[in-house]
This record gives sequence, structure tokens and C-alpha cells, in this order.
Amino acid sequence: MTDQKLALVTGASRGFGAAVAEELARAGYHVVAVGRTTGALEELDDRIKALGGSATLAPMDITETDAMRTLCRGIYDRWGHVDLWVHAAIQSPPFSPAEQIDLPFWTKAVKADVEALGVLVSFVAPLLRVAPGGGSAVLIDDLAEGPFLGAYAACKAAQRALFAAWEAEQARLQDVHVRRFVPAPMATNHRNRLYPGENTETLARPADEARRLAADLGLA
Repeated sequence: MTDQKLALVTGASRGFGAAVAEELARAGYHVVAVGRTTGALEELDDRIKALGGSATLAPMDITETDAMRTLCRGIYDRWGHVDLWVHAAIQSPPFSPAEQIDLPFWTKAVKADVEALGVLVSFVAPLLRVAPGGGSAVLIDDLAEGPFLGAYAACKAAQRALFAAWEAEQARLQDVHVRRFVPAPMATNHRNRLYPGENTETLARPADEARRLAADLGLA
């Protein structure tokens, strides 16, 4: 066990999750970075080290329940708790009419975006609960909805409902601080899948939104 603050970032390989991991490292957290792409995580680790921070890389798929269980057990054995969990992982369903959803991809998205999150909440909550002062959980949310966004919006709505229920429960218990954060539209690969051909010059930078999240958390 250690007194160093620990942040778990799921979906840390690229985009906003990577930007959040860097910002938390800058704020003095040791970051456990979870993502599917080993090379991208290694690049993230290089950037964190350049900031003078530290990270533990966990190249794994959040849909693998046994892997997530092992990771959380390992975190407990090594650090004893998680101070902050930021969930930025998302499987983006393709932009399509509601009646033409790619069913195999829909199944994949529901597994990653909904089922995996439900599992992670049950695994991470005990680690947050034993953090000094109670840990915090943050869902990276997106309120986008409308034509051709049915599959994506449905997945985000399910995530939002789960966190809203957890937030209401913890408002009474007050041992885990649960919140949602909605970043401004950002120039990321995820956004490009939803809005191909969009002028990215009008979009926010992930690093700027990560700093805004840090400020909301009282870290800036």
C-alpha cells in the first residue's frame, strides 16, 4: 500500500482518455492506463514520463471480465485503493439510420459500452470506497443525439442512466463521489467516426478539455 494518489483511466490509449491520463499525471497522480492498443499506451507512457509523472500500463480489453477482475485485484494488492476513476472508453457504433444499424457492430458496442461498464462499476466501487476521504468516479458523457446517431446515443444513454443511479445512491451514502463530465466536441478519431468530413478546426483540443475536467475536480 502507498500514500500516492492513484487514478484509473479506462480508455486511455488515445483521444480524450489519453489527454486525461496526461493531465492527471501532471497533477501528481500515478495513472493506471487501460486501453486495447499497446503501442498507443507506450507512447502515452513516454509523454507522462516526460512530464515527470508515472504510469502503469494495462493493455487489455474492458469487455474481458476476467482481465478486469485481475486488474482490480492487482490494484488492491499493490496500492490498496483507487482515488479517481475516469471512464473514457467508448466503442463508437457507425453513423447510420436507426433501421439500418449494423447488428454485429451493435452487439459489439453494447458489450463494450453498456455491459462492460456495469461490470467495471461493481469491480472499481470497492476500490474507491476505501480511498482516503472516498474516491471519485467520472463518466465521460456525450449528449449527442438525433438523425443517424441512434445506436451511439442509445449506448451513451444507457451509460448515463447507470451513472445517474449510482450518483443518486452515493449522494445518500457519501462514500464514493460520482459525477459525469461532458467535454466540448473535440477533434478525435471517435468524433471523426460519427461526423466524417467535419471541419476539425472548429473543435476543441482534448488537452484543453482535460484541463477543464481537472479544474472541475479541483486539481488545477
